[in-house]
Amino acid sequence: MAVDMSSLMKELKPAAGMVLVQTVFAGMNILYKLAANDGMDLRILVAYRHIFGAAFLLPLAFFFERKTNRGITWTVLMQAFFCGLFGGTLTQNLYIAAIKLTTPTFASAITNLLPATTFILAVLFGMEKVGIRTNPGKAKVAGTIVGIGGAMILTFYKGPELVMWHSRVDLLRGIHSPPPAHLDFSSRLIGSLLAIASCLTYAIWLIIQTKMSQFYPCVYSSTALMCLMGGAQSTVFAFFLQKDWNEWKMGFDIRLLTVIYVGVVASGITLTVMTWCIRMKGPLYASVFNPLMVVIVAIMGSFLLQEKLHLGSVLGATFIVIGLYAVVWGKKTEAKDEVELPVQKQCDLGNADIKS
Repeated sequence: MAVDMSSLMKELKPAAGMVLVQTVFAGMNILYKLAANDGMDLRILVAYRHIFGAAFLLPLAFFFERKTNRGITWTVLMQAFFCGLFGGTLTQNLYIAAIKLTTPTFASAITNLLPATTFILAVLFGMEKVGIRTNPGKAKVAGTIVGIGGAMILTFYKGPELVMWHSRVDLLRGIHSPPPAHLDFSSRLIGSLLAIASCLTYAIWLIIQTKMSQFYPCVYSSTALMCLMGGAQSTVFAFFLQKDWNEWKMGFDIRLLTVIYVGVVASGITLTVMTWCIRMKGPLYASVFNPLMVVIVAIMGSFLLQEKLHLGSVLGATFIVIGLYAVVWGKKTEAKDEVELPVQKQCDLGNADIKS
């Protein structure tokens, strides 16, 4: 019994960690929208996010990993540079642009394409096998197609408004720049393309992070290096487009609250947890929990921002989730078969020896 409980706890830790990650990311989506409607340049917010994350993680890396750190090589620096580029600078700047053009719920729903995108890239890089003649292989391919179809529905079909509950709370009330009354087709289309591009860069980061975790298993140090690289890249990018220093100043307002939250909590803490989960379970496992963020963001957005839900968003998100779990089932079944097949072969060899 003790062994079973120990195994159960070992399995639950990565799951609990990813639930925490998605909950924090959901809160980040809401704060992004509030900061954007307050007039903050979100490119500056991304730069501050990684700077604050690096400042939070560097002392932790020094105190907890100074004795076990293997040393930073040029390979580690190169991997950290690309982790910062794809997982930080590109992904975040594309995603915040999508949120600004649409809503947090809409943008987060599109990002449920992440598992399918990760699967396609993993196949292209030789990290996954399709196995189209097997049931798990068919499930992965079908799930990918269904997920992409869901994203198309989410983008091109709006449908009637759904009123699921009433809330009098509206955090956007009184914000300097009012949110748009509705999403026109061009905004939905451009926002969708930006969110899909964000999925692509995020999936690339998951694959690079997996390789980096195998080569350099120091969780705090690798995440701190990623934030450091992402901070430098994002700062150069933001300053190139926004040279007015007044836009970089912050007071005791929603902007500072958002920067602290996304820097310390979303980058410093949750990226560390996510890096650990990727090392334990791989990139596809880390992407499985994305649908949870959609549910949390939809509830938060409806209660706190007076967001309107539409039939197209619900249908599209539903198809994306169905496709997601088809891919996950295929992946899980393949892993189970890979474990059981050698055992079966050993049993067959043993029976053959007995008969002889």
